[in-house]
Amino acid sequence: MQAREDNGVRRWETCGRAWIGVLRHVWAAGVAGMEDAGPIIEGPPLLFEIGSLSWEDPILREHGDRARLAHRARERDRDAAAGRYGPRLRDVDGADQLRWVVGLLRARPWTTSAWISLTLPGGGGGDAAVPCLTALSFRIRGYRLIMTGMFRSQDVFRGYLAYVPLREVQLHVAGRLGLPAGPLRIFVDVPHVRVADAERVAAVLAAMPEPNAA
Repeated sequence: MQAREDNGVRRWETCGRAWIGVLRHVWAAGVAGMEDAGPIIEGPPLLFEIGSLSWEDPILREHGDRARLAHRARERDRDAAAGRYGPRLRDVDGADQLRWVVGLLRARPWTTSAWISLTLPGGGGGDAAVPCLTALSFRIRGYRLIMTGMFRSQDVFRGYLAYVPLREVQLHVAGRLGLPAGPLRIFVDVPHVRVADAERVAAVLAAMPEPNAA
């Protein structure tokens, strides 16, 4: 269950393992904090990669929110860019940002400029203007498409519900480029769990002890 770490980036093989690892990161190093929704346990910033992601992940199916998983899984046949962030990916002032990224990477496959912002400057603040997921970056390395999702803040108890859809976006862009997808990289500036969920988090972690735990 432990992550491999390379140059400061933690790496997990599956989405379920990443979920447990991120929960443990916040649980072990978190401090008391406050969010708009109420008191939280706030962990240090975290950068990590996930190798493979699926709604059928056995850890998610066993310990995740089954109702929410079922709802998200029913949407799997929709356009990869659809859903909550779809308009910001497909139509920002008339611009299809995913199409722009594909065109840029085709023209300049070495570029580090293939970034998409999901914020709406001048929107008055709050989640409508600055959502939890603020940006996506795409780059080609080792003949694979690497994508990074940047979260300004995330309730990591339910974080896995965002990771699989992000993988679908990555696969969509990779397919347009004719490339395989590499790992999904995630950066969370303020990873946290709500105090109201603390007992449920403790129960999940107790059910998934670390390999070297007694």
